[in-house]
Amino acid sequence: MAENKQSVSDKVKGAVSKVKGETKDQIGNVKNDKGMQADGKKDKAKGNLQDTAGKLKENPDRHPDRH
Repeated sequence: MAENKQSVSDKVKGAVSKVKGETKDQIGNVKNDKGMQADGKKDKAKGNLQDTAGKLKENPDRHPDRH
């Protein structure tokens, strides 16, 4: 099934959020900054949700956790 622009957009946003979150989390680890680590974890969670939304839009009949 062809991907629509919205699903691709959500997947890209999800990937960006996950990378941003991982970066914040790692910098927070190095600096021992719990607030930055928490922000990073939030961004990663947001990225996972965006990625799931993209997968659902791509194929709404398929459950996102099943391959």
